[in-house]
Amino acid sequence: MYSSDALRSIIRIACLLIDKWSPEAEELLMGTAAKESHLGTLGLVQIGGGPAKGLWQMEPDTEYDIWFNYLSFRPDLKKLVTAATGLTGPDPRHLQYNPIYGAIMARLHYWRVKYPLPAAHEVRAQADYWDVHYNCNPEKGFPAEYIELYYKLIMRA
Repeated sequence: MYSSDALRSIIRIACLLIDKWSPEAEELLMGTAAKESHLGTLGLVQIGGGPAKGLWQMEPDTEYDIWFNYLSFRPDLKKLVTAATGLTGPDPRHLQYNPIYGAIMARLHYWRVKYPLPAAHEVRAQADYWDVHYNCNPEKGFPAEYIELYYKLIMRA
């Protein structure tokens, strides 16, 4: 498990390395990690044998999509990702074990959404945004859980 301060540093560094940091993005990635893995407490692989990996529980298919359907058409951004991670393509092992890379992939996932990020202090709006644009499964994960875990794991510090 990562402390909220340590994870915040990881997220900030990762987002700055690809020139995609904002207070809104930092909070959304904090909340996403709190909801998806309880800041790593639940482990780095999806409970129940699913494919999701890492602190942000991203599926390798999503990682591949980011590389092949987004970064492939944005060479300058791809160069930033490669410079930050040393990777030139998807690698599920890094998704699982490299928190800088996981944060970058989660940030790029949200970056592709055409709607602006919710304000950094609007936890309810962040939870709804996560549910629609990251969770995408109405039967698993709920905004109320996001909010509860955000306050429990991030705001308690």
